[in-house]
Amino acid sequence: MAYLTIQDETATGSILNRLELEITQETLTVRDLIAQRVQQEVANYNVQQLDVYQGLVQPTDSERILNGFRLRKAKLIDAEEQVYKALEGFQQNGYFILVNDRQVESLDEEVWLGAGATASFIKLTPLVGG
Repeated sequence: MAYLTIQDETATGSILNRLELEITQETLTVRDLIAQRVQQEVANYNVQQLDVYQGLVQPTDSERILNGFRLRKAKLIDAEEQVYKALEGFQQNGYFILVNDRQVESLDEEVWLGAGATASFIKLTPLVGG
């Protein structure tokens, strides 16, 4: 069993969040990578019940704050709903993923995540104005 270090970054390279994801297989689809990452984030939050949820996507009934999302009232987060939102966000270009410094293109693409592998989730911010 190995651990993959995942970084959330802005388009300018600022690191927003870093987490360790336990990986049981050396190759995964991008879909499985996203799902495992989100499920771990939700599980960690649901066990600890912290004030701030630091995850890939914003939970329903929360507000964005500087270092994550604050739920309006304390509750357990639904992992299945968060995975769906995260997969939809990837398909709608809300963020992109670099695995081993190479951008992945589709949810069905297989990626190597063995020893020394890296994954960066680059969050895009919509432009204001127009």
